[in-house]
Amino acid sequence: MRELRDGIKQSVERLERFRRHPQRLGEQNTKASLIEPIIDALGWDVYDPDEVHREYRRRTTDNPVDYALLLLRTPRLFIEAKGLGENLDDPRWANQTISYAAVAGVEWVALTDGAEWRVYNAHAPVPIEQKLFRAVRVDSDPEVAMELLSLLSKENMRENRIEEMWKSFFVDRQVYAELTKLFAAGEPAADLVELLDRRLPKLNGDAIRSSLARARATFDFPVAASPLFPTSVDPAEVSSSPAPTPVGPTMTVSSAARSSSAPRRRVGPEERKLRVSDLIAAGRLRPGAILYGDYLGITYRAELLGDGSVRYGGQVHKSLSAAGAAVKTEVRGQDAAASVIATDGMDFWRAEDSRSGDVVTIKEIRRRIAHGA
Repeated sequence: MRELRDGIKQSVERLERFRRHPQRLGEQNTKASLIEPIIDALGWDVYDPDEVHREYRRRTTDNPVDYALLLLRTPRLFIEAKGLGENLDDPRWANQTISYAAVAGVEWVALTDGAEWRVYNAHAPVPIEQKLFRAVRVDSDPEVAMELLSLLSKENMRENRIEEMWKSFFVDRQVYAELTKLFAAGEPAADLVELLDRRLPKLNGDAIRSSLARARATFDFPVAASPLFPTSVDPAEVSSSPAPTPVGPTMTVSSAARSSSAPRRRVGPEERKLRVSDLIAAGRLRPGAILYGDYLGITYRAELLGDGSVRYGGQVHKSLSAAGAAVKTEVRGQDAAASVIATDGMDFWRAEDSRSGDVVTIKEIRRRIAHGA
């Protein structure tokens, strides 16, 4: 979809310009300059209220939704818009739109401030915080943003291709959660020990348990191929564009377990003594920088503060690890085991290295400083 690729590119350029001249755009300007151009690039006729209905109400007494995208005059997607830079983590924004969508019979909801897009399945039979399908930032990874947003195109919504992707994601996320518990640090799961005990009769349970305690496991869930673009797309356009990355979870056991096939790099004493405040003092991390953390196939965002603390979910956490644990607690619930919640914050969070401009783990930035890179 060349139009979408161009639309995302223009959005990135606008975002860069807005950041050079910081000002509060407000919701209406954000809609006009960042959101509606994307809707238009997705093949929806923004001038036809039978396709793009602004301030949509199912009943005259309802609170309006910013946009309803309709097929055959039936709403298929609600979009809730916020001004650029507003806090999308505020649960009110997603909750109210998802609740309304569920009542209105609309399965898909997008929440956006023009820079970040979050897509939810309002009908998923899970708590509201687990209805999030994917979240992307058009300025951080335009290619990934294109893959997700393309699922919201008029053609793909007509074919309901997003439903195909969601089904795989929904199952994979649950399987991944259970695998994570099986291989969590600490006491190995008894049923896993029993299974291996039956399969390895020459080993006793204690030996298997000790081996599992040393194991570092990685689980990857590739998504089955599913066409993201309509068959009428220009073949020349496809051949000149990078191959699409499947939109779905690639899940890796992070804090508690890592791949046993790749030895873990030793962290030297020079690295260990460097704190987040040292990385800020060295100019490699900037106060106010956006932090990105992946958990169960979803990317979460936080803000790095000047003293090395982290703001996430409206609260300030004293360390990267505490903020990472807060993400996991939010997903798992307050009753989750400590071994599951425990987080290596340096490895969990990614940020832009101000020297190189790439987004890497905080641990990698620390390593670069320790080695003079």
